[in-house]
Amino acid sequence: MSEVAVDVEGRRLVISNLDKVLYPRTGTTKGEVLNYYAQIAPVLLPHLAERCVTRIRWPHGVADKSFFEKNVPHRTPSWVRTVEVPTTGSRGSGSSGVLRFPVVEDLATLTWLANLAALELHVHQWQVGPGDEILAPDRLVIDLDPGEPAGLHECAQVALMVREALAERGLEAVPVTSGSKGLHLYAALPDDTRVDSAGGGSGEEEQSTRIAREVAELLQAAHPRLVTATMTKSRRGGKVFLDWSQNSTSKTTVSPYSLRGRERPTVATPLTWDEVTEASEDPLALDQFGFEEVLARVDQHGDLFVLD
Repeated sequence: MSEVAVDVEGRRLVISNLDKVLYPRTGTTKGEVLNYYAQIAPVLLPHLAERCVTRIRWPHGVADKSFFEKNVPHRTPSWVRTVEVPTTGSRGSGSSGVLRFPVVEDLATLTWLANLAALELHVHQWQVGPGDEILAPDRLVIDLDPGEPAGLHECAQVALMVREALAERGLEAVPVTSGSKGLHLYAALPDDTRVDSAGGGSGEEEQSTRIAREVAELLQAAHPRLVTATMTKSRRGGKVFLDWSQNSTSKTTVSPYSLRGRERPTVATPLTWDEVTEASEDPLALDQFGFEEVLARVDQHGDLFVLD
């Protein structure tokens, strides 16, 4: 196993197998993955800050098996910030009833995770405070998941409807491609609607979930041939499923700018509403973006993921 010692902002890391191909279809290596995360870090890290990170790892590449990882692994460097979160028996909780998550605050931690082939970085909609206390969620997310033969074109059409419905409730939506099949819509929650969840309580979870579910069911009733709020996969064919459930305190969503473990190295990519509008009119106007395209977009536009 080839290894090389590197210094990342004053932290010593041992990087291994830079030539290992993690995306066989495109020949993308671990070295290229590490390079992407190093280049995207200035816009990615602010969206990981103060959030517990669940990882999906592909040690032998995306053509092989993957696994979810919530707890930090053995031999985690002492300088990685970790936070203990009570659990009610979620997978991976063990007998202690506590999960010990990493919090990605710097390039060294991000590089460490990428070296472990943690291609996907998923976060909650809540944050942790300076004393590691669990804070109330600060944002809402709705996942637009198309059922074949529906795709991004239909997701864009529904996204415009969701945008309007959220605006009527005083929330401004920001669109992000999922990097997989659909779109994610985020909206910041005003301070006066946040309720301290005290480590997993129901107050704000109920508020954000209620809004997301209300919008999903409203659009399902108005556009039953295009929209579904039902989780049953057999009923999603040709429709866009509005997944409102990711606002639960136990659920996570892939972070903007994270890679995905798909056949090619696609990325959850922030969009402009002009792009969404164009995609709603033209089925060929929008596709999931590769990591090189995302780096070029950031060079041109900066960070489009801005929640007000």
